[in-house]
Amino acid sequence: MSVAACLVLYTFVIAVLGPRLLLRLTHAGVAPRLGVATWLAAIGSVAASWVVAAGFLAAELLQDWNRPGQIASACFAALRFVASGGSGLVLQIVLLTLTASAIAALASLAWRLAQSLTHARTHTHRHARHARIVGRRVAGLDAVVLDAPERAAYCVAGRPHTIVVTSATLDALDEDHLGAVLAHERAHLAGHHHQILAVTRALATALPRVELFTTGAAEIARLLEMCADDTAARSHSPGTLLGALLALSGCAPLPRGALGATGVDVLARAERLVTPTPRRDRLRTRLLLSAAALLVVGGPLLTGVLALSGLALCNPAAS
Repeated sequence: MSVAACLVLYTFVIAVLGPRLLLRLTHAGVAPRLGVATWLAAIGSVAASWVVAAGFLAAELLQDWNRPGQIASACFAALRFVASGGSGLVLQIVLLTLTASAIAALASLAWRLAQSLTHARTHTHRHARHARIVGRRVAGLDAVVLDAPERAAYCVAGRPHTIVVTSATLDALDEDHLGAVLAHERAHLAGHHHQILAVTRALATALPRVELFTTGAAEIARLLEMCADDTAARSHSPGTLLGALLALSGCAPLPRGALGATGVDVLARAERLVTPTPRRDRLRTRLLLSAAALLVVGGPLLTGVLALSGLALCNPAAS
């Protein structure tokens, strides 16, 4: 049970300290791709550690089900005397109950995640299909045009994926600005940003009290918009993209599940386009993000190695 206990301790530390640390490194959007990777590494390592910890705990309980004293001594050395005599059965029942509760919680979480992902996929695919039916094609335009007075441009996942612009958007943007907006939307689709957001938002919905998941979902959404901004700015100028963002800012909210150039934190992204980060600051942030990513990925592995080798605090061999 040493491995399970140490993994749970690791996830607690990351879930408590991780959000503030990662926010300080990623909020300015200096290296958005690396920022997204680091947030995903932290979220993934915590979720995976929970699953692995439950598996280790269940395996050890099944292996030592008739030796509750040995189970207790693994991480509760101070309670060894309780496991002897008549207290052994009670402790065993408690541990089995905790394990069953953990497994049931994980199963419930997996079910809610699957439901959330299925609903999101169904909704976006339906919206894309309806947009292709109702909208019209314009020669030379890689998008479906909807006749509407509101300025809007967004993309939705589907079969195939669909970029949607309104007729008001076509009236408001010239060819260069429209090209920058479409490049932004194509970057979302090419980067599979819909799938990333679907998973992180599903975790945040299923576990709303875990700040790592809720804050991570919101921050990843911002960073993915910045990633798409960078792609569009490379094919068009940052000034052109900025002009398009300003022309479309203040528009109607995007449909649920859609990604659009004006969907998240337009003001901060506009400031980022106007004032590029100095090279030295970019290098420092990249180094710090890389170190953080290695830490959260290597943490569970190191925790397991220490526990199995007898060096972990909760390992009976170390006591």
